[in-house]
Amino acid sequence: MKFANTLLKAGLLAAVILPVRAGAEDVVKVDPALPAYEVVSGVTGNLNSIGSDTLNNLMTLWAEGFKAKYPNVNIQIEGKGSSTAPVALIEGTAQLGPMSRAMKSEEIDQFEKKFGYKPVEVKVAIDALAVYTHKDNPIKGLTLKQVDSIFSSTFKAGGTAITKWGQAGMDGEWSDKDISKYGRNSASGTYGFFKDEALLKGDFDASVKEQPGSSAVVQGVASDLGGIGYSGIGYKTSSVNAIALGASADALFEPTYENCLSGDFPLSRFLYVYVNKNPEKPLDALTLEFLKFVLSLEGQEVVVKDGYFPMPSEVAAEVVSTIAK
Repeated sequence: MKFANTLLKAGLLAAVILPVRAGAEDVVKVDPALPAYEVVSGVTGNLNSIGSDTLNNLMTLWAEGFKAKYPNVNIQIEGKGSSTAPVALIEGTAQLGPMSRAMKSEEIDQFEKKFGYKPVEVKVAIDALAVYTHKDNPIKGLTLKQVDSIFSSTFKAGGTAITKWGQAGMDGEWSDKDISKYGRNSASGTYGFFKDEALLKGDFDASVKEQPGSSAVVQGVASDLGGIGYSGIGYKTSSVNAIALGASADALFEPTYENCLSGDFPLSRFLYVYVNKNPEKPLDALTLEFLKFVLSLEGQEVVVKDGYFPMPSEVAAEVVSTIAK
């Protein structure tokens, strides 16, 4: 997986600051080696962001923090799905294209056809794409084969259809309870990532209730005792459980920061912001400073505040050096 490979290349499995145990929950710490953001002069203008719904809250919080430092900057944010980001960058309607999945090769090709160079990928946070159940559902975890059997119609993991909780290992009053499935629509990067990684590029079952946003998935599960759905870890509430996942029943891993960094949680991913940067020219000051703020100590504290996981300083530094050239 691209996520795990990036962390391994940076030698981070031993080097990163891991979360500290505090009872049943992980308290996520921002890497203290991240640089503090330093305000520069002459930053004004309008900044438009079009793309991921998963990143909508984060982009809003970053925009508020950035505008507090630069009162003359105006930032507009629209989050209707990751697939809208490449189009906005190509059409020039946005400088920032947040995406919860990596840009597809055909999207990159369309961009390159227009500009003669590829868009620049900026990793801005880490997410565990969690599978949620109702808070009163006692199930603790599922194998990826079971997840595929619940959500797909093609069963590329080798299973068969799971439609009742008893088929997922539940007993008693849960054994005959129907499974009610919630997911995202096809414009969503979360939809695409889950389809690729959890369904092994298979097809979703027609019974999955497609929701317009990440929070709507969690709300759907929270209001449905038999519900199950997938969404970013930043949308977790006390009304749902984010269950453990893994390749086998004896190797299930919870969606924690530590398990994302180690690569043990199987649906770990980066969150991205794509930008249009001509390799022969510097990035405009407004866009550059916003991204430097995002990848600063303060910007990554915002990530933790919003329920996602912060970037290790080594990866953040590599990203900043790329966009600052």
